[in-house]
Amino acid sequence: MSTGREPTGVAEAVAACSIARALEVIGDPWTILVLRDAFRGIRRFDELRRDLGIAKPVLADRLKRLVDAGVLRREQYNEHPPRYEYRLTPKGRDLSPALVALMRWGDAYLSADGPPVVLVHEPCGHELEQSFVCHTCDQEFTPTDIASRPGPGSQRRSPPPHPGGNRVRSRRRHA
Repeated sequence: MSTGREPTGVAEAVAACSIARALEVIGDPWTILVLRDAFRGIRRFDELRRDLGIAKPVLADRLKRLVDAGVLRREQYNEHPPRYEYRLTPKGRDLSPALVALMRWGDAYLSADGPPVVLVHEPCGHELEQSFVCHTCDQEFTPTDIASRPGPGSQRRSPPPHPGGNRVRSRRRHA
């Protein structure tokens, strides 16, 4: 029975879930690869097309969507003929942890010979690690230590389960 506050259709379910809304912006494989290249410093249409092997209309569509969503911004670098670069905005740069997590997952489960690329901290050259850290208690934790509760934008009484799992306590790793 609906209380009037619970999503009743697909559109309402998407509106009630930040992951679903994010996937509407970046959930296409070409879009993710365009973002990967943007993080690697590939910014121009022809360079993106060459690196990705993507059809011009598909690339143009993905770039337009990312610009419209505020993930990339278009900057003209040549007047005659007009040419543009696509640069990450702060909103786009905030996707870095998600892309790194996808990369790490692919490295762990889909790369039998090991990671094809290793991310390093440029100033010191050491390999990066990605982890969850609570900045309040300064502890590293695992996905099973995460709980969900309705936030200020909640439209339902109980949120869907957190992607890390249900509220199951596990051993905490101390730094």
